[in-house]
Amino acid sequence: MTSPTAPAEGNERTARAARPAAWVLLSPLLAWLVLFVVAPTLILFVYSFFRGTGVSEFRVTFTLDNYRRALGSIYLDVLLRSITYAALTTALCLLVGYPVAYHIGRSAPRRRNLLLLLVMVPFLTSFLIRAYAWFAILRDRGVLNSLLESLRIVPAIRPHRLSLLYTPTAVVIGLVYTYLPFMILPIYGSVEKLDESLLEAASDLGAGPLRGFLRIILPLTWPGIAAGILLVFVPSVAMFAVTTIMGGAKIRLIGDVIEDQFTSAGDQPFGSALGIVLLVLFLLSFLMFTWRPVRSRQPVVE
Repeated sequence: MTSPTAPAEGNERTARAARPAAWVLLSPLLAWLVLFVVAPTLILFVYSFFRGTGVSEFRVTFTLDNYRRALGSIYLDVLLRSITYAALTTALCLLVGYPVAYHIGRSAPRRRNLLLLLVMVPFLTSFLIRAYAWFAILRDRGVLNSLLESLRIVPAIRPHRLSLLYTPTAVVIGLVYTYLPFMILPIYGSVEKLDESLLEAASDLGAGPLRGFLRIILPLTWPGIAAGILLVFVPSVAMFAVTTIMGGAKIRLIGDVIEDQFTSAGDQPFGSALGIVLLVLFLLSFLMFTWRPVRSRQPVVE
């Protein structure tokens, strides 16, 4: 007679035997993370406690002056401005991206693949080419103003051309355009997994479209929303290429300051301290958007 615990013991032995193979398969990823994520972060952390003595020169000594300077009023204002731009970019990407992702996720398979391809098209070209394309669109004699003049909107309705380039509006447009696909794709993954029977049950129980969305669809798609918020907010805070091209270096965010410290200013310890402060901000953002009570993620139909 076979013992009832025999299958469980056999499964445990099989899992134990598979663990070495799993570690072997994961070893390339772990090595990549250690070499290109963990090690550079540790180097930045160590450098942040050194004292800068000149351009690309520093003294190996322990000091907290770099962090005091990073959290001073000047750089704190830059950090708050960066957070504001990133939050605005994230909100706009969510407002635009959620309806698009929902429509794609509920479309027929053949049409869905075509729409996903259109979302992925920007990744097929260089980031700089896309940024300079917006430069050509928004400049004073660019595509947008030429279109408005051809439609007689300028000067019939608006007496002057739109001056969008090198303004905060241009920076936000560039950020939204750059990171919009990163909001659409995670939300699409959650929408695609929606159980149609739950939506039908909510309708049968008297839930209207708005209530069904708030109580069923929104909680079920929250993991995709949270992932999209992180994928947009985190890189938006540290972006510097868009602000340089679209803002004409007039609008400085924390990414621009960090780049300057490692290039023109040559103050690597201070730049490292700013990078560590930014990393802490990223970790706090991750915890804020991923931690939620388990019971709040479950759809409720009344």
